[in-house]
Amino acid sequence: MTGDNSRNIEFILLHSTKYGERSLVLHTLSREYGRCAFFLPSITSGGKSGKSRIANLISPLNIVEASVHQGKGGMPTVSSLCPSVNLGGLRDNLYKSSISIYLAELLFRAVKEGANEPGLYGWCEQKILLLNALQDNFSNFHLMFTLELSAALGFRPEYRDIENFIEADYRHTAKELLRMPLSEALILPMNGTVRSSLLESFIRYIELHLEYPLNLRSIAVLKELLQ
Repeated sequence: MTGDNSRNIEFILLHSTKYGERSLVLHTLSREYGRCAFFLPSITSGGKSGKSRIANLISPLNIVEASVHQGKGGMPTVSSLCPSVNLGGLRDNLYKSSISIYLAELLFRAVKEGANEPGLYGWCEQKILLLNALQDNFSNFHLMFTLELSAALGFRPEYRDIENFIEADYRHTAKELLRMPLSEALILPMNGTVRSSLLESFIRYIELHLEYPLNLRSIAVLKELLQ
């Protein structure tokens, strides 16, 4: 901690919302703060190049370094944002970019504001870097992330826990996913219809434990792309 009550941290960007004409609220996940909102003032400074730089920085699931200042009250403020990791493997691939948008939205909806689950940030960072690095065989990645997130939140499913959420024709595939290590699950053959149905089943399972609907808008895009 420095004398001006600021500290440098790394966070994962989950979502952003406009605040007035020139500012943003960044919804993030970090080791230090857990799931926390930060205030980012004056995003128009620096003209068009400055706005473009900020737009690139706040892409969903970006890993960002920033200086955080905690005032006497209200929301912490961030400044001096810069990328912590080059995620070109996500941004340059339409399919992986769409998956990353879903993962960010899922985390934004499923992890409650103020929550700070031990190890959650490190787990998320590891998964982001893995998706960024994968060259192929990532069409099932979002399914495994969704299953593993439930475990990270404290309610890892056994097959018997989710069986009734899954259509009968797809239960064998779900059972295989649950027993396989990630490396094998990523290459388990299935078509887009099966993926979509399983994803919706896994989300219903999470909603049951969270006791509120997630209302994920990004699922529709995944259904179109991951056929």
